[in-house]
Amino acid sequence: MLDSVKGADLGMEGEALVLDFNFAYNPSCAYDARWICPLAPPANRLVVEIRAGERLASS
Repeated sequence: MLDSVKGADLGMEGEALVLDFNFAYNPSCAYDARWICPLAPPANRLVVEIRAGERLASS
């Protein structure tokens, strides 16, 4: 998810890692079976739902 080349490493807010899903992209293997995608090992997978969407500014 973090790609420092694209400037996606937004750092931390306290002890929380800041993620911006606007930097998310499909790897090459999503388009052609000849490309190999590295899969995260089971120990790195989350079992919780990730609720993502627009953050609305409170008025």
